[in-house]
Amino acid sequence: MSGDGVGGTRNEAAWTMFEADRASKNLGMRLLSADPGTAVVEMAVGPLMVNGHGIAHGGFVFTLADTAFACACNVDGRGVTVASGADITFVAPVREGDVLVATAQERTVFGRSGVYDVTVRRGEEVVAEFRGRSRTLPGRT
Repeated sequence: MSGDGVGGTRNEAAWTMFEADRASKNLGMRLLSADPGTAVVEMAVGPLMVNGHGIAHGGFVFTLADTAFACACNVDGRGVTVASGADITFVAPVREGDVLVATAQERTVFGRSGVYDVTVRRGEEVVAEFRGRSRTLPGRT
């Protein structure tokens, strides 16, 4: 597939899924790249994402990581793949105006299941680590 203009290779399945993802797009996320087993998604932290402590609500950081995970799971178009579970470790606080980049990487796929790690960074600094477990739904493409 041809380049997407932001340094990544377009993979039709992941890009089609992301284009239909109203939740992620309404949060200002951008899919930067999607290649077999990996995806990179960016999001700027806006004023409506800040909690009562003056830092980004962890749910928004989780959603960014989850979106990168979903794109990596669905990059090959082998079927509809969804999360069967996930967890996150918050490493550093995130503030309004920070631009976060989540990089998802497939670790292993076995049968219809998979394990993916996502690192969320602000520049070079790691702010969160996410591990997602996936499941490809039977008979769905």
